[in-house]
Amino acid sequence: MGISSGGGVVLEGVHASVAALDALAAEDNFLAAGVGADVDVLQRRYELRLERLEVVKRLEAQLAAVKARDAAECVGFQHAMLAPDAPVHERTYVEMSAVEEIAGVLTISSGAAGAFVEQSRQVCSLPPLMDALSAGALSWQHAKVVADETEGLTPDSAAALVAHFFSPDAPNPARGAAPGQLVPSRFRVRVRGWRERHHPESLQKRHAKGVADRRMEYTPDRDGMAWISLRLPGDTACAIWNRTTATARGLQGPNEPRTLTQLRPDIAASLLLGTGTTAGQANGSTATADTAAGSGSAPGAGSPTGSAGLTQIGKVPTPRADVLVMVPVFSLLSVTDEPAELDGLGPIPASMARKLVADGAESFYRVLVDPRDGAPLEIGRTRYRLTETIKQWIRMRDGKCTFPGCSNRTPDNDTDHLTAWEHGGRTDVRNLGQLCPKHHRLKHARPWIPDPATRNEPPGWTSPTGRHYNPEHPDPEPTHWPPGTLPGQRSILEEALIELLAM
Repeated sequence: MGISSGGGVVLEGVHASVAALDALAAEDNFLAAGVGADVDVLQRRYELRLERLEVVKRLEAQLAAVKARDAAECVGFQHAMLAPDAPVHERTYVEMSAVEEIAGVLTISSGAAGAFVEQSRQVCSLPPLMDALSAGALSWQHAKVVADETEGLTPDSAAALVAHFFSPDAPNPARGAAPGQLVPSRFRVRVRGWRERHHPESLQKRHAKGVADRRMEYTPDRDGMAWISLRLPGDTACAIWNRTTATARGLQGPNEPRTLTQLRPDIAASLLLGTGTTAGQANGSTATADTAAGSGSAPGAGSPTGSAGLTQIGKVPTPRADVLVMVPVFSLLSVTDEPAELDGLGPIPASMARKLVADGAESFYRVLVDPRDGAPLEIGRTRYRLTETIKQWIRMRDGKCTFPGCSNRTPDNDTDHLTAWEHGGRTDVRNLGQLCPKHHRLKHARPWIPDPATRNEPPGWTSPTGRHYNPEHPDPEPTHWPPGTLPGQRSILEEALIELLAM
């Protein structure tokens, strides 16, 4: 479908957006000339800028749809000009030539042009996604997320993913904020979560392949710096991040000049190098060769370079830092292998969740999930007071700072009263929400108004200019019942579940 056919609808949208920009510019010119003295001119011109940004965002998406369709059809027309029985190498060269032409026209590299063509083909092959992009309902960045996450899926699986997020008539459609209302990184989290649960190959098998590919990489950087990166099982990586963050928070104070961002690598370097310094003493200075090698001391039982030390170092412990895990009940009981959900990461294999329950129970919260609707049932608590359990429930419900567009999900985000205590607000999960320190301060400094929350849904927000932002709901699904379970047997299992929770 080209610009001459379906693309004409896209161009109509482009023309409408340009006309809207002209109308807003005309109103702004009147205000700048002193016309309209009965309004707050500065406030109205501020609002006009926001409205124009909204229209420009829509126009950029519509133009991206035109661009993607044209790129895909450029290659398609070249193939159509070949004979049906043209050899493979002819088709390969035709496509290579078209990609090079596109690269020249767009002034991008051949590799970037090839990637753009593939993304454009994938987007155009998913009509609901292309329709949303053409309407300006989401950005090209959002469309690329879907193209990336549907790569490797069967056509039916890719269509089901798109239907879940873009069709209200789909079985169990996505709830809360629409895709275009989420920043692309948050939209990717939701799409990836759905993909992990519905991928034709089980998460357990894919995770086993990923574990075999674990590694550590070192990349020199400029200014005498370098990067160290680790590819680890998700629960281990999450616990490392949480532990370094918690330790860094504990070191902060009036006499500590380092920021949280600076403290994390200092703590990690101190723990990894085993220099004998405390985290508070590690100050970002470069380690010498002698220090990294243990100062030349002979290996011994107490040295990390001794055989006993090496054995201990090579065994990765079960994470002991604060970790929140949502575990489907039947998965915990090994009746099904449905993935669990790890706070800060996403879906994890059922075997990993069961291992965390068995080995790390005193250092993380277990959240049992109702098989009927995917809602949380109960938070396990082994060492925290009830007030701390409420905070963890809010953390589990919200997933991150609830402010629009914020992705801050550190464990020490503030648990804030949505309606202030002095204004009659209660200390209840329906009047509490997670906010990062930055947006907590903003809420009290400017009239950003949160909606009421519910037991299982975070609050939405209304901006000072009246724009409403829907909450980014978690996207739970009914969990998997044991294989062979008949509908009439489910009530019996539900009763057994209630008894289990009462133990």
